[in-house]
Amino acid sequence: MRSTLTISIPQNVRKQLDSVSKSEDVSRSDIVRESIRDYLFVRQFRTLRKSMVPKAAQRGIHTDQDVFDQIS
Repeated sequence: MRSTLTISIPQNVRKQLDSVSKSEDVSRSDIVRESIRDYLFVRQFRTLRKSMVPKAAQRGIHTDQDVFDQIS
């Protein structure tokens, strides 16, 4: 089910959005939908990471290389 969301954006952002929409032949709605999906994904990732970092640190995992070493 879809619903409509009305937002207000600054004129310069609207111009950039219109420019990208035209150059990529993608609707503004598609760009905004994808942007919101990306934002929500990153937000979820950061929340998960925030809860996992202390647990990893307790196990001596502090860097990406530590993670790689554990799974390799």
